[in-house]
Amino acid sequence: MNRFFPISIGSVTLLLCGCMVGPQYKRPAVATPPAFKEAPSAQTAANDGWKPSQPSDQNLKGDWWRMYQDPQLNQLEAQVDTANQTLKAAEANFRTARASIGYARSYEAPTIGTSPGVASVRESANSPYFLTNLANNGSGDFTLPVDLNYEIDLWGRIRRGVTAARAQAQASAADMETVRLSLHAELAIDYFGLRTADGQEQLLDATIKAYQNALDLTQQRFNGGLALQSDVTQAQAQLDQARVQRSDVEVQRSQFEHAIAVLIGQPPAELNLPFDPINLHAPVLPGLPPMLPADLLERRPDIAANERRMAAANEQIGIAKAAYFPTLSLSGLIGMQGTSALNWFTWPSRLWAVGPTFSETLFDAGRRRASGDRAIAAYDMTVADYRQSTLSAFQQVEDNLAALRILQKESDQQHHATQAALQSMQTFEERYEGGLDLYLEVITSQTTALADQRNDIDIQRRQLETSVLLIKALGGGWDVQQMPKM
Repeated sequence: MNRFFPISIGSVTLLLCGCMVGPQYKRPAVATPPAFKEAPSAQTAANDGWKPSQPSDQNLKGDWWRMYQDPQLNQLEAQVDTANQTLKAAEANFRTARASIGYARSYEAPTIGTSPGVASVRESANSPYFLTNLANNGSGDFTLPVDLNYEIDLWGRIRRGVTAARAQAQASAADMETVRLSLHAELAIDYFGLRTADGQEQLLDATIKAYQNALDLTQQRFNGGLALQSDVTQAQAQLDQARVQRSDVEVQRSQFEHAIAVLIGQPPAELNLPFDPINLHAPVLPGLPPMLPADLLERRPDIAANERRMAAANEQIGIAKAAYFPTLSLSGLIGMQGTSALNWFTWPSRLWAVGPTFSETLFDAGRRRASGDRAIAAYDMTVADYRQSTLSAFQQVEDNLAALRILQKESDQQHHATQAALQSMQTFEERYEGGLDLYLEVITSQTTALADQRNDIDIQRRQLETSVLLIKALGGGWDVQQMPKM
């Protein structure tokens, strides 16, 4: 009977180690529509002038910016992953979270330590229970203990801690991908803004030249008695206003260039991008990849991060519940102790001790209950954050789908308006030269034509920027399968 007793104790311990208190994690449901409201059908896309996706580009890739077919953009985007300091900070944060897994996992194994010591001991002659020979002669104390402490994870507290650390590390990995996606998108938007500023500068340079010619012509007409002084001052004011607009665009270009430099990890003084008007060599507007709303739950790194934090918060509830149950620890000590170096390592100097310890809190004034309530509230917060992030993701996709559709219509309308304004300006200039209209009509038509031309270029920028935001809202080329398992 006695020889089976240790086996029975071991079996019971193994069974208890398989117990885990607290709720098992299950991903909460979210309200997911069957399709995006603003997503165009094939017929609608054809009617609105949308470019349908081809089989080769149906799925977004990690280097999604290559779809714009802009070599300069590709070169800049390639530097973000290796040089951007914000991304490096996010990567360091991920390594910190990953190291926490090893720290939590260390509690699954026993802790072994030693504290050897050598001392000479002499008892006071006036101490209680005085021993004469020790008081007069003293004694040596040579110890070499090796101690072991191991908490048996009866209720899953340690295992849940490891699982929570793993989920937090995965959330940190998803956060890093969110930062990466945001930086690449920001770079693309700034780059298109810079090229738009180049287009605006080219337009204003040509406009300033035309206005200067108009001023010279008006001055000649005034000198010949064919024009009023007010015509000259109006032409001069029109020219000066165009120069002011040119200077303002120059400021914008400088700011875009400086922002791009910082994004690729360079001082602004070291980056000089070539002049490249967006309306002369326009990037290719990519097609729309087919995707259902449910796909966002797997493709958006920010949603994946919130889901992993939700899983980690669920584990904390189990850890809080495990505090209500007793803990079982196994302690052991083995070593050598002698009175001198001569008998320190002899067989009679050996010592050992081993035994289990149960501990249970009997009264804590509601501390464990408060801890459990706090864990449940934290979990509820992560659930709300997760659901809110999915709703925000749906909104971002719908917003940008609608914006792309409407911008395409607006672009067509603006093209027609620009052509009409240019024809009107030419007509009024000819009528003024023929003495049929006042110069005020010329000024008005020039102002309208310039505003339409500038808006034409800006709509092109807005289309490209919206397409980048749509790609970002769709998760770029990331997928939940890329999340490290750990």
